[in-house]
Amino acid sequence: MFGPLIVKPVKSKGDKTGSWRVQLRPKYLQKNCIACKMCLLVCPEACIKGEEKNKFTADYDYCKGCGLCALACPKQDIVMVEEEAQQEKK
Repeated sequence: MFGPLIVKPVKSKGDKTGSWRVQLRPKYLQKNCIACKMCLLVCPEACIKGEEKNKFTADYDYCKGCGLCALACPKQDIVMVEEEAQQEKK
């Protein structure tokens, strides 16, 4: 008999999704973060890193732009922005 199987998600090293992501990507405002790690837990690509408040970021080479991180954030400290708008600010 088996209990629930929990597998830590891992990103595929050869499957960078940055070039075919949907037209949105997460922007971490890093103002109200409480380091609850909900964004990290719900990310299907495991591309979010961070340990402390206001220090979380996404690896855009692997981010698909699904928006689950923004939906899961209890402090609404992650917003989805259009791809072009994010690149212009760099």
